[in-house]
Amino acid sequence: MKIMRVEKTLVSTNRIGELGHRPLLVVNDKPGGTPQVAVDAIGCIPGDWVICVGSSAAREAAGSKSYPSDLTIVGIIDQWSAE
Repeated sequence: MKIMRVEKTLVSTNRIGELGHRPLLVVNDKPGGTPQVAVDAIGCIPGDWVICVGSSAAREAAGSKSYPSDLTIVGIIDQWSAE
């Protein structure tokens, strides 16, 4: 699991059918780090600190083992200090 911050929504109107209508969000684990795309399984907004899972856990959290996700948001953190 990783702690990350939601930066913004990613709009992708043309995508494979297996992705369905799940929102995609740009997340980052540290300021100035490499942005990553995560499937939003719970309903986040920019600025939220979130818990993300990767690999096969990401696919299951997004809906099924065949779901094409490498990173899925599974929780919103209520209190967190980045320091």
